[in-house]
Amino acid sequence: MMRVLVPARLRKAVRTWFDSRYISIANHRQDIRDALWEVQTLRREMVTLQSEVERLRNARPQTAPPKVDKLDKAKLDDAHRLAQETAKALDGLLQNEVLIWQAVDDLRARLPTPNAAKEGQQPCA
Repeated sequence: MMRVLVPARLRKAVRTWFDSRYISIANHRQDIRDALWEVQTLRREMVTLQSEVERLRNARPQTAPPKVDKLDKAKLDDAHRLAQETAKALDGLLQNEVLIWQAVDDLRARLPTPNAAKEGQQPCA
């Protein structure tokens, strides 16, 4: 490597230009950690929602009441429709969660191990 004297203003201008265009590896790793924390938080919330959905499914009466007027029937039908729509949306959300975890696992596989950095290997970008 060759060292050259460079005026401070030029050095500052070049560093500012680089900083504005690129993110540092440390910031990139912190962003990945933050994203992983968010995904883990969402996963815990999903587990809570799944248990709530199961509780609500099991709490529903097994047989319809003997005498149901039209208003109650409409409310039951509406509640059932909303439950079905919620279940479909939750299923889509769970599928997206699987995709997110696959992406996180892929990112983890790309990160260099501490031993690789000590051996002088370049980290993956």
